[in-house]
Amino acid sequence: MRAARLTGKISVAEFASATHIRGPASCPSWATSSVFSWRADRASGYGRSPATAPQNIYSIGSERSTYAIVLSGDHIYKMNYRKMLQQHLDSGAHVTVATIEADPTEAAKRFGIIETDAQWRVLGFKEKPAEPKRAAHRPEKVNASMGVYIFNTQLLIPILISDAEDPESTHDFGRDVLPRILSKYRVFAYNFEDENRNGPLYWRDVGTIDAYYEANMDLVSVTPIFNLYDKGWPLRTWQQQYPPVKSVFADPERMGVALDSIVSGGSIISGGRVRRSVLGYDVRVNSFCEVENSIIFNHVNIGRHSRVRNAIIDRHVVLPEHTEIGYDLEADRTRYHVSEKGVVTVVREESMLEEPE
Repeated sequence: MRAARLTGKISVAEFASATHIRGPASCPSWATSSVFSWRADRASGYGRSPATAPQNIYSIGSERSTYAIVLSGDHIYKMNYRKMLQQHLDSGAHVTVATIEADPTEAAKRFGIIETDAQWRVLGFKEKPAEPKRAAHRPEKVNASMGVYIFNTQLLIPILISDAEDPESTHDFGRDVLPRILSKYRVFAYNFEDENRNGPLYWRDVGTIDAYYEANMDLVSVTPIFNLYDKGWPLRTWQQQYPPVKSVFADPERMGVALDSIVSGGSIISGGRVRRSVLGYDVRVNSFCEVENSIIFNHVNIGRHSRVRNAIIDRHVVLPEHTEIGYDLEADRTRYHVSEKGVVTVVREESMLEEPE
């Protein structure tokens, strides 16, 4: 059978409550495409990622695209959507759902599970079952939903309208939309093909503080599973222009140094010591500071003699001199938020209202 040709306009929609795409996006060369991102309207009560879609029915329709690729903004993976779209066309699907093979014990009560036939047509869906059904192709595995969908746009809009008008719906693709359309339309699964090519399949849901922290800490390991430096599959993002990273003071008692860390442009390590940490743009670590196992967002200033470990520091935070974070969790709980695994997050109240950088 001859493969269908990829033609038409494609809207790639990233639905996220905390992240979005800024500036002109790099669209695939294989089709006339548009990349958009819509954020959840907090006032309306939408907090989950795909639940943002019903709020933006007009925006989706106004693009007049042939296909819509729906993504979540809190997942990390490398995937060639062209392959998924090609299968969508070849199978004559109305909807295609990306799935990843997972161990049944790890997937139980954590992920939505897709049941398929031998041709990858979806037969059923269960949201976080205790005993997930095994995969048709590999009985030792289960097919877990990745939260990535391709819709024929002319089908997506009436589905969203119907779901938005249902007072019983929670407006979630997995819980509400998929089960409703399985008997009416051709829904297929696409088995995830990892472009990371570095060890086991890499797909992370970073929708919790601890998961987000762990994914970042993996990046600063000697050989991270997720490779940021793969020239064959570069990561493209919008970047501000800053001068190069600078470290100053070579005095043994006051040495500016960053070890096993990622430090972004414009940051200055001024007589402080940074270990196993990720630093954003325009961060200043002042003299006699120690920063360890932490994520420091943009425009943070850490005062002299401060000690920070196992923490996430929000953008524009100024830590006074002699601040200690991560050394006394009971004291930290009175001032900050401490996760289940002991990660301390320091957040400015203004960040809840400001646009992300």
